[in-house]
Amino acid sequence: MTTATRQEVLGLYRTIFRLARKWQAASGQMEDTIKEKQYILHEARTLFQKNRNLTDPDLIKQCIDECTARIEIGLHYQIPYPRPIHLPPMGLTPLRGRRLRTQEKLRKLSKPVYLKSHDEVS
Repeated sequence: MTTATRQEVLGLYRTIFRLARKWQAASGQMEDTIKEKQYILHEARTLFQKNRNLTDPDLIKQCIDECTARIEIGLHYQIPYPRPIHLPPMGLTPLRGRRLRTQEKLRKLSKPVYLKSHDEVS
């Protein structure tokens, strides 16, 4: 990891913790705010620990993009949880056949950047 990349990652980590410290739940209830703050901190620690030993620059860039997207989406929609995608069960099947492997591959390719690591951790 280059020095610039390391600084960018550490900056994102600090940004997430500042965000969690100032977070207010959309409902305005204190219990919801506490739960959401704990979720933000737990999710950040888990994902940063999981990706701590990455050395491939492309994977690091992908994780940085995911982190940035999740921060922006969380701030925009005022929810800390990733927004789910809704696809019909066989909605991505190509015209030539309905194979399950093809379906799984297309679903994986269509997954938004902000959900890449969500299923692996949860």
